[in-house]
Amino acid sequence: MKPTLLILAGGMGNRYGGLKQIDRVGPNGEILLDYAVYDALGAGFGKIVFVIRHYFEDAFRKTIGSKYNGLAETVYAYQELDSYVADFEVPSGRSKPWGTGHAVIVAKDAINEPFAVINADDFYGAESFKSITTYLGRPGPDDEYYMIGYRLRNTLSEYGQLCRGVCQCDENCLLRSIVERKGVKRSGNLICYLDETGQERPLTGNEVVSMNLWGFKPPIFGHFQRLFNDFLKEHDTALDWEFFIPSAINDLIVLGEIRVRVLSTPADWFGLTYQRDKAIVSAAIRKLIEQGRYPERLWK
Repeated sequence: MKPTLLILAGGMGNRYGGLKQIDRVGPNGEILLDYAVYDALGAGFGKIVFVIRHYFEDAFRKTIGSKYNGLAETVYAYQELDSYVADFEVPSGRSKPWGTGHAVIVAKDAINEPFAVINADDFYGAESFKSITTYLGRPGPDDEYYMIGYRLRNTLSEYGQLCRGVCQCDENCLLRSIVERKGVKRSGNLICYLDETGQERPLTGNEVVSMNLWGFKPPIFGHFQRLFNDFLKEHDTALDWEFFIPSAINDLIVLGEIRVRVLSTPADWFGLTYQRDKAIVSAAIRKLIEQGRYPERLWK
């Protein structure tokens, strides 16, 4: 059974200032997601599920979804504020989506097989998709999942602060904990983050971080739904709290309900967080084309 690729494309891109999911970065109008799909299909994925929002559905289908017709089965799921919240009443004034963990939940009716999760605005590298496909295709317990781990130094923007899920692993490469660090940035020759008091704290750059490339099996939906229900009860009136995949995974590890094997990659990650990132991303794509990693025209 071929795994499914679940693409989280419902974010609003506030720091970017637009729909970065459909911004063109390749030499022939390719978007960043095109390269992820190209690599995923080459690695053996058989179906694509897009999580989007209704307000940009027409533009997304026309610009993105139509490209993949005939290459793979494509399915759409919708992340709205009232999706999978049961009888919970959404706070008045809330417009922000509920986060990446909620985005996974809304796709549960479209997926019955092992699947990988990615962000629509990140570049992960062909090696990462090959690695996750290999592990998803192996027989194993339903409570063992996978995460591609990047080195922190390979995941930073030159133009602003970021959030990164910093991981601690045991000697068997099993994830022990994942902690969200905010305000991660380069500071001169150093890398630092902001602690709870707003003070800068150093990082080495060698830390393993999650960039939201996960390998899951269908039982994860039940785990996430339960934790999301608890999240809504705890933050029922909040306008900006989000239910993130790393936080949910960390809770499940602490509870002893799952284990996550970290698959390290030396690959450079790059993505669109700020508008000025676009020039760097386009230059990186051009370099990969010159190296023969991708064709000049990705989709014919």
